[in-house]
Amino acid sequence: MSDWAESSLEQLVTFQKGRKVDTSSFAQDGFAPYLGASGIEGGDDGYAATQFAVMSKPTDILMLWDGERSGLVGYGKTGVVASTVSKLSPNDAINPKYLFFALSDRFAWIQHRRTGTGVPHVPKDLGRILRLRYPSDPRLQIKIASIFEATDTLIQKSEALIAKYQQIKAGMMHDLFTRGVLPNGQLRPPRSEAPELYQDTSIGWIPSMWKLKRCADICTRICVGIVIQPTQYYVESGVPAFRSANIREDGIDPSNLVFISHASNEVVAKSQVKAGDILSVRTGYPGTSAVVPVHFDRANCIDILISTPSAQVISEYLCDWINSPFGKEQVLRQQGGMAQQHFNVGEMRELLVALPSREEQGDIRNRIGVVAKKLAAEKALLEKLQYQKLGLMHDLLTGKVSVRVDNPASELANA
Repeated sequence: MSDWAESSLEQLVTFQKGRKVDTSSFAQDGFAPYLGASGIEGGDDGYAATQFAVMSKPTDILMLWDGERSGLVGYGKTGVVASTVSKLSPNDAINPKYLFFALSDRFAWIQHRRTGTGVPHVPKDLGRILRLRYPSDPRLQIKIASIFEATDTLIQKSEALIAKYQQIKAGMMHDLFTRGVLPNGQLRPPRSEAPELYQDTSIGWIPSMWKLKRCADICTRICVGIVIQPTQYYVESGVPAFRSANIREDGIDPSNLVFISHASNEVVAKSQVKAGDILSVRTGYPGTSAVVPVHFDRANCIDILISTPSAQVISEYLCDWINSPFGKEQVLRQQGGMAQQHFNVGEMRELLVALPSREEQGDIRNRIGVVAKKLAAEKALLEKLQYQKLGLMHDLLTGKVSVRVDNPASELANA
């Protein structure tokens, strides 16, 4: 790769650490956007006085110098550089956009070399120890950066769609769990228009035809998975055993599964799961629940709750209810609002569920399912794009895959 160069970071940029200045939560004369840990990523850090401040221009790279995420970089920002941030101003040898992506790719490398016993810091000699490879031809730097920018645009669009679907789903769940669905497919009129259609309960107003049930009344089994020394049963391959990390609101995440032997699975048969069972997280994000799909029938689980719904309730309906604010608020209330406590069998047994007929449960679940599928598909696409970007960064920033400049004049014009 004779057309590539390698330099230390200090040969490519000048460093200037931010200063402490007066800050404000609102804009005023003599103040500009404050670029701290959130601001360098496009978030809101408020405003800061420009007098005596270190100012950033769009071609500067901003690196978080102090804090847990030290080494994080931002680009294209104008404003006051925070005292915890360092401004890196590139020289003519390297394109600013290319440098931003090159430093983003080295985030983990920088994190592993942080110093400080209390607040971690970027190593003081980062400029000397960090070496970067880059094409000698500035047009190739611009081309590579444009490829990353295009990928980032797709990722941002996907993230925006996910946020949109999450909002739609949240609004839909609120309406469906408070108004339900009539046989004609319409929501019931709101309580303000038809108060006779609703009843007041300990969890709020619900349709008068619905029942309020404890989970203990609509489940044939509520128990906990393996708790005592689960690692004694681990093997390289065998029967999947779910842990909290495998339980997501949009379903079972099969990555990072652990396994137990078939013989051990019979020894701890009490915690075997069946298709249609609901698995709920006990610690961390308590109450987060997922339904066991058919292909994981007779798997096992570790330190998570197992609920087997009776014929009164559709598994997916009950799971959606537990994951909704109506379920989660009960979980947190039972724990005094402290999310790090254990969500126990007794608490799950007492969790209250607004229960319509099975037919109406199915209608509600189908509507939620439509949006849930779109949300799951978009999350899968986002994950794919993120993996693609990682592969591109490795291939293009090392020169493993060569890039051609189709229109040299155009590339330089877009720098």
